[in-house]
Amino acid sequence: MKRVHKSVAAAVVCAFALHGNAAALAQPAGVAAYQPTVGQSGKDVVWVPTPQSLVDRMLDMAELTPQDRLVDLGSGDGRTVITAAQRGATARGIEFNPDMVALAKRAARDAGVTDKATFEHGDIFKSDFSDATVVTLFLLPALNLKLRPTLLDMKPGTRIVSNSFTMDDWEPDETVSAQDCSAYCSAYKWVVPAKVAGRWTMDGKELVLDQTFQKLTGTLRDGGNAIPITDARLNGEHIEFSAGAQTYTGRVSGQQMQGKVGGKPWTATRAGS
Repeated sequence: MKRVHKSVAAAVVCAFALHGNAAALAQPAGVAAYQPTVGQSGKDVVWVPTPQSLVDRMLDMAELTPQDRLVDLGSGDGRTVITAAQRGATARGIEFNPDMVALAKRAARDAGVTDKATFEHGDIFKSDFSDATVVTLFLLPALNLKLRPTLLDMKPGTRIVSNSFTMDDWEPDETVSAQDCSAYCSAYKWVVPAKVAGRWTMDGKELVLDQTFQKLTGTLRDGGNAIPITDARLNGEHIEFSAGAQTYTGRVSGQQMQGKVGGKPWTATRAGS
């Protein structure tokens, strides 16, 4: 949501002047063009545009492809959605301010991407965006934290990219900064991890996993021998960990995991499934 708290909005007025592509668009005769103002009030926060240079870096970071479905939460003047559509992705913006929605629709029309870019008037906390493969946002940390349970319930592998603000103790998988940018120039990326905490039966052994977001700890038990797992991590549905001298790599699919260790296949099934 191209928005920040009122106490910091003034710091980016100059940046808006340099990067603001929310200039007045053509209107019917006699109707004044709507033009947003940096710092204007919104539902939860105030509006500040994301610099275009950071929009580009965020979409690069998300590894956006034409096969992706992007949702921008708090889409403002529509620049992230429009840029994603120009890259061939199906992109959707959710914005609470109906004037901003109308502005973004006109910008998409002028950019010739209305077949790929859509905008809707809605509340991001009440909207369904569970089909997205990429989610972008520019929200304050408290709002990110409020959204976090919804984001973590999305399909493993979904990429979340945030302008400037983090997700509390959910550490980002990647951080970038944009050049030619004077304020709010950093972005953070998370990949929604599969949920693997619990007990798994694995080729006659028992794998017990504890999970903190994309990080894992646990043990591989073989009879009375318990081997701690190390270097364990999830990247979406992809899992990797070491046990003793062996490194396991694989893929999580619901209640099953399978992969390779030492060039040989391994499989695991969630205990009790």
